[in-house]
Amino acid sequence: MLLTISESWQSLALIEKIYWCIAIPFSALFVLQIILTFFGGDIDEMEADGNSDVSIDDDAGIEFQFITLKNLVAFFTIFGWAGVACLDSGLSVGKTVIISSVSGLIMMTIMASIVYFMGKLTDSGTLNLNNAVGKIGSVYLSIPAKRAGLGKVQIKVQGLQTLDAMTDHDEDIKTGSVVDVLEILNNEILVVKPSGK
Repeated sequence: MLLTISESWQSLALIEKIYWCIAIPFSALFVLQIILTFFGGDIDEMEADGNSDVSIDDDAGIEFQFITLKNLVAFFTIFGWAGVACLDSGLSVGKTVIISSVSGLIMMTIMASIVYFMGKLTDSGTLNLNNAVGKIGSVYLSIPAKRAGLGKVQIKVQGLQTLDAMTDHDEDIKTGSVVDVLEILNNEILVVKPSGK
């Protein structure tokens, strides 16, 4: 069998040998890359120093990244196999190089687009308290009258949340009472009033 492979290899033209030498190792790398991605061996994540709150606020998602290691592996994999297929079909070297290059570039574009659009699907997860204004909640811990202290309110804003609350109302608002959110104080405390008052 090895003798047959050796004889077949010797009978190939130089351009065919080049395409085979590109196709086989890059296919192995492509398969390895897929396996590592599925089983957590992906090393694209790196640690960075800095204020994570600022990073999250400024994050606009993943930019369109055309030239990455993964995309280059995909390019050469498709480039190699497209070249082998074209030469096997009897196409000229010029047509083979053009078709294999275009095929590789299309594959790179597809992979870069997939990563880009998947990055746009992420949600920041940052709670925007302004979404609570005008909503109705339930008092979880009594809220002292005239902003004398903090209480807690359970409210459905980006999921059920338990948040600090104050009131300008003349009387304490007891646990279990229904309240309306009027405004946000210091970007972290809800100002509420008894519902219907």
